[in-house]
Order: sequence, then C-alpha cells, then structure tokens
Amino acid sequence: MDIRDFDEIRPYELEEMEQAFNDLLNDRQFSTMLKGLAPWLPKTVRNSLLRLAFRGVKTPLDFQKRFMKPIVKYIIWKYTNGCTFNDASLATNPSNHALRYTFLSNHRDIVLDSALLDVMLVDNHYPTTVEIGIGDNLLIYPWIKRLVRMNKAFTVKRGLSAHEMIRSSQLMSSYIHFAVTTKHENIWIAQREGRAKDSSDHTQDAVLKMLAMGGEGSAIDSLKELNIVPLTISYEFDPCDFLKAKEFQQKRDNPNHKKSKQDDLVNMRTGIFGYKGRVHYHCGTPVNEWIDELAGLPHNEFFAALSRRIDQEIYEGYRLYPSNYIAYDELNGTTDYAANFTANDKKQFDEYIDGQIAKVDLPDKDETFLRERLLTMYANPLRHHLGLIDSTFAS
Repeated sequence: MDIRDFDEIRPYELEEMEQAFNDLLNDRQFSTMLKGLAPWLPKTVRNSLLRLAFRGVKTPLDFQKRFMKPIVKYIIWKYTNGCTFNDASLATNPSNHALRYTFLSNHRDIVLDSALLDVMLVDNHYPTTVEIGIGDNLLIYPWIKRLVRMNKAFTVKRGLSAHEMIRSSQLMSSYIHFAVTTKHENIWIAQREGRAKDSSDHTQDAVLKMLAMGGEGSAIDSLKELNIVPLTISYEFDPCDFLKAKEFQQKRDNPNHKKSKQDDLVNMRTGIFGYKGRVHYHCGTPVNEWIDELAGLPHNEFFAALSRRIDQEIYEGYRLYPSNYIAYDELNGTTDYAANFTANDKKQFDEYIDGQIAKVDLPDKDETFLRERLLTMYANPLRHHLGLIDSTFAS
C-alpha cells in the first residue's frame, strides 16, 4: 500500500509540515487561543516568534521535540509530582530499542496518555515517539485537527453505521500496520473506545479484532506484526474524577444523557491543567512472547482469551498509591490495607474527595452517590491488581 491510500485519516508527512504550520498561524480561532496565552504580545510578534522557532522543523517528530516536549515537560513539572517509566520488559534484548511497538494501554486522559509516553520514550533514548489514534469527535475546530495531525495523530472515525464502521476499521487497521512496518513508527492506542470512567480497565475484543484486520496471514501472524506491548498508566489523582462522577449521576438520572462537545473540551482542559500527583507508566510483557500459547482456539475464544491476558498484564503493572488503599478500605468499611497509608494520607485524601465533590455543579447533587463513585474509581485498580474483579466484566 501507499501512504496516499490513507489520506483521509493519516498524520501529515514531512513535505506537508510547513504548509500546515502556516495554515495554523493564519487560523483565526488558533490566533484567538494564542492571544489568551500571551495577551501582552501583538499577533505579528507572536507569529514571528513561532516562525523563528519553527526553523529547522522538517518532520512531525521534529515538531514534537521542538514544540510539544517543552510543553509536556512543563505540565509534568507544574501539575504532577513526577512521571516515571518502567520499560524493563523491553530491555531484555539489547537490540529492542530498534524495534517498533504498538502500545495498547488503559486510558486515563484524552490528551496526556500519549503525550507523556512520548516524553518518556524520548528521554529513554527510543528512536521515535508514537503515532496516536484520536476520535474525530474531539476535532471540533479545524485548527485542532491540523495541530494533532502535525503531532503524529491519525483519525478514528466515530458515530458510523455498521457498514461504515467495517470499512473504517479496515482502513485504520491497514494504516496501523503500514505505520509500524513501512514507516517504522510506534503506535499508541487505548484498549477500549473512551476512558473507563470508573477506572475498571478492560480490553475490548473489538479493538484487538480491528488490529488483526490489516495484516497478513492468521490473526496471530497479523498481531505479531504489530509487536503489541500492554501498557499500564497509573495516576495518583485523576483531575477529571469529579467530571466522571458528575456524568455517572447525569446518566443515572437521565439514561439518555449525552456529553456535548463543550464537555469534551472541559475534560481535555481539566485533564491537562489539573493536579495528578505521581504518574507511572509500566510496560508489560510484549504479546509476541506469549501469544502462541493461544494458538488453536476458535476465533471468538482466541480474542476473548487475548483480551483477558492483556488485562492481566495491565493489572499487574498498576502502581498503587495510598489513595487506592484508602478508597478500598472506606468503600468496604474495613482497615485491611491500613498498613499502606498513614493517618495524614487518609486525612489528605478525604479532604481531596470532599473538594472534588464540591466542584460538581449539579442542581440536585447526590453527594452520597458521588462519593461512592469517586471512591470506586480509586479502589478499582487495587481490586484488579488483587484479582477481585473478574476481567470479563464489562464496565
């Protein structure tokens, strides 16, 4: 296949970057956004500084290193207590840094899951970052679509009919295989469509079936081509937790409730600029090292077993914090895990939960329900780590 076969979904190529950058600077809405960040600078000065900074940028990777890495580093410094990366499972072979991977991860933040991974990969001397799938429901302005395509994003189409979904899945799968094998790019993709709002992380069989569509040979051969790595993302605090709890109540009170585009923007902004505490990325055992154990299973059983095994890799990789143990004990009315936190940890966590509930702006706020939802979000990683939730449960 040729790169032109993927024009409707792919990121920009190197020869398109300069024109995309100029179009971005000429976009009125983008200029308005920049003005909000630096209102004291005239537009001509802002654009001149950006054009100066863009000199020497030829590829999307150059763009990430020049523009996005400093921004993400600032976010880590300002809004976390540090971000750590355990890639020991990839370091057993000295030549592994030359490989390309498809990182299949649980999903905590719309923007930062892949952005933080990019920084971890660059800081740990991997040759490139990741291309990411981003839903077209988030690309609500032309400048956002342009910016993410400059930032190595390909488009995941949402809201399609069954027939359109099959075609879209085939195209996306073919592109992912093309990106890994021909472009020599890494991929990041979430284990499911959308975030698990209660932090009960489960790989959707449909995601794995989509990934297998685009390769050659059997499902195992096709998936091996992608060199899939289960990746666990652990946040000490989820800045969007109160928004997720709010949505739980809204859907409880009105089963037909749907998030608006403005809600998505609020979630993105809150996720980026909210406090996250400690953040940890953990690479599980690459799928290629054990997938042959599943050979011979019928089609649907194979993908169900593969999902469960990937889930287990993700659960074993959780970095557990005092917040997880406290939430579990409070939900269950026990002190089983009191050895894992101090009295001060508990006091600070309880104050945090109270503060998050106070942020929920509903006229009929059900504080008891919201507290239970928030505690469940923090308890579920521990429950999964301990094997207390069946991995076939669909959250």
